[in-house]
Amino acid sequence: MTNFTRRDMMKTTLGAGAAVAAAGAGLLTPVEAAAQAAKGDLEKGAKLRMLRWSQFVQGDIDQWMANTKKFTELTGVEVRVDREAWPDVAPKASVAANVGAGPDIVLDFFDVPHLFPDKVVPLTDIATELGNKYGGWFPVAEKYAKRGNTWIGLPLGAAGACMVYRKSHLQAAGFSSFPKDMDGFLALCKALQAKGTPAGFALGNAVGDGSWTYWLMWAFGGKMVDDKNNVVINSPETIKALEFAKQLYPTFINGTLGWLDPNNNKAFLDGQISLTNNGISVYYAAKNSQDPKIKALVDDIEHANFPIGPVGRPTELHLFSQAYVFKYCKFPKAAKAYLKFMWEKEQYEPWQTAAIGYITHALRGYEENAVWKSDPKNLPYRDTVKNMLWHGYSGQLGYSSAAALNDYIVNNMVAQAASGSKTPQEAAAEAEKRLIRVYKV
Repeated sequence: MTNFTRRDMMKTTLGAGAAVAAAGAGLLTPVEAAAQAAKGDLEKGAKLRMLRWSQFVQGDIDQWMANTKKFTELTGVEVRVDREAWPDVAPKASVAANVGAGPDIVLDFFDVPHLFPDKVVPLTDIATELGNKYGGWFPVAEKYAKRGNTWIGLPLGAAGACMVYRKSHLQAAGFSSFPKDMDGFLALCKALQAKGTPAGFALGNAVGDGSWTYWLMWAFGGKMVDDKNNVVINSPETIKALEFAKQLYPTFINGTLGWLDPNNNKAFLDGQISLTNNGISVYYAAKNSQDPKIKALVDDIEHANFPIGPVGRPTELHLFSQAYVFKYCKFPKAAKAYLKFMWEKEQYEPWQTAAIGYITHALRGYEENAVWKSDPKNLPYRDTVKNMLWHGYSGQLGYSSAAALNDYIVNNMVAQAASGSKTPQEAAAEAEKRLIRVYKV
């Protein structure tokens, strides 16, 4: 049993009081003061190592590291941040989970902590506190981060995707605004192709930019599995989506069957295509380019949310990111303190702004961040997490949903039907067989 003496109480009280006084003097914000005051509660000599995905926009990592440095200055906890290409983070995290050694904190994508839920530290306390403070979490965030009633991850948000298009090319094709339904979307793509300014959407094994294939399936009412994880992909609704894909594909620029995540960015900035789905990184790259040809695109780039299909509601999928802490971490209090600090408004909003909204928030309270009002072209990205479903919809997340995503089952199905290598019925039947194998494991 720990003996807590009157002297200890006085030290703690005086330390907190000094921090609050410093905040009152304009030296520290209340959140910074609280972090400094809590320093004595953290593990002595705490050091942390974080593994996170490499930045898509430079402002992200610059501000992330500035916030990390501030945390270290306030608490004395050194945080080493390692960055890897995002497809490499999950495999390294899985190895760390199996051997019980490696990074303390991982910032990863989708449902990875559900692959080893018994190996991560519960984050329910800080998730609850942040949720109560900032207006609550969007439902999809809870779906990704909770296992039962326990938070096993802390949602960062999503690299939201919108329809990225050239305004002048859309107008030249006879459209004054971006279509909001599927018939209008198909008509636009046909008109752009006829004008020699085609669309291009990734149909290769692209996890991020290939997510439009899930949107397409869901928009017509199709889905991989039902609420009980029964495979239901081979349905009339899925067939309708694949028939639509077959009409859409001829409007694309050649080569999209082999496109991975970087290809549509390059094609758009090179002027080869006029329409694609992407994060705000294309716009960010154009704004910050030193190439006059690319810089000239800035005024012509516009963004729109995905059209709504026959189901009558948004059915988007975005590159969702969350953090988790391994149980082998020697300093779990410090790890949780770091995450909470980074998610607080004083750190989160400047970070989100530095990346011009590349990551859309998972907490409702950040809808009011000035980044969404500073440039009208940013605004469509504000609601991407609010609009999105989880990739295992409408079933549960875990080994099977992760395997289905990693095996590109939906991407391949849409690519086969779109290109004509299989009929829509054949493509759906093959996807069904593959999913049954995955979901029976």
